[in-house]
Amino acid sequence: MSLRDSLMRGLSRSREAISEVFYMGGEVDETFWEELEDTLVMADMGGEVAMHVTDDLREQAARENLRTARQLRNALSTRLSKEFAPSERDPFTSLPSCVLFVGINGAGKTTTVGKLASEALKRGTKPLIGAGDTFRAAAIEQLQVWGERSGVDVITRERGADPASVCYEVIDEAEKRGSDLVLIDTAGRLHTSPELMRELAKVVNVTRKRANMPVSVVLVVDATTGQNGLNQAREFNDALDLDGLIVTKLDGTAKGGIVVAISHELQLPVWRIGVGEGINDLQPFDALEFSRALVGESDII
Repeated sequence: MSLRDSLMRGLSRSREAISEVFYMGGEVDETFWEELEDTLVMADMGGEVAMHVTDDLREQAARENLRTARQLRNALSTRLSKEFAPSERDPFTSLPSCVLFVGINGAGKTTTVGKLASEALKRGTKPLIGAGDTFRAAAIEQLQVWGERSGVDVITRERGADPASVCYEVIDEAEKRGSDLVLIDTAGRLHTSPELMRELAKVVNVTRKRANMPVSVVLVVDATTGQNGLNQAREFNDALDLDGLIVTKLDGTAKGGIVVAISHELQLPVWRIGVGEGINDLQPFDALEFSRALVGESDII
C-alpha cells in the first residue's frame, strides 16, 4: 500500500466529516464558512487554527472566485499544509545524529525506535539502539527482539539502572563502534508528574553534554489521544525543549487534525507518522500530502 493510500485510510474519520461540509449544493455562503470552521475544530485542530484557516480561505475564495467543492478542497489542503512547522533537519538521515524518544506509556516509542533502526540499517547507516527505559522489563526485551530482527545491536543495563548513566554509556559505545545514528528509548511517563519529568530532563541534559553529535529530543504522540495529545506535547516541550514530533496510530480511529494543532502551536516539525502496524507504515511526513488526505483530495492530485 502506498503512502497516499495509507494516509487516505488512516485519516478517513476526519476526512469524512470535512467532506460533508462540501456538499453545499453550490452555495458558498455564511453557513458554509461557519460549518467549515466548526468541523475543523471538531477534527482536533483547535479554535485558533480553525479560525485563521477559515478566514484565509474565505478571503482567497472571494479574491479568486473559488466556487466549486473541488476548488475549495484544493485551496483548503494547500492552506492547511502551511500550518505545519518546517523541518530544517531530519535527524534520521542527517548524520551523525543522536535521537532521544520521549512520551507517555503506550504511545509507541519502543516500536518506533525498532522500525527506524531497521530502516536505517537498510540505508547503509550504522545505527545503535540504547535501552534507556530501565523500569519496564518488556521495553528492553522488545528492543532486543527488534535488534535481533534487524541486525542492530542494543545496549542495555540491568533493570532499575540509572537511565542517565545508560545514555552516557550508549554514547561511549557509539563512539567506539563508529555508529552514526544513535536511537535511545526512554521510559514512558505521565506528563503530569513533575518528579518524573525532572528525571527525564536529567537524561536529556546528560546526553546533550556527552554526545559529540547533534542530539534531538523527539516526542512520540499517539494520535488517538486527541486534544490530550496537545496537553502532553505542551508539558514535554516546557520540560525538555523538544525538537520534533513523531505521530503514531493514524490508523482510522484518530482525528488527524491534532497533528496540525501540535505542530502549529509549538512550532515543532513532524518527522514521521505511523499509519499502521507494519514496518513500512512509519513514513516520512509530507505536509501537503497529509493535508490532501485529510481534506479528501485524492481525485484531483
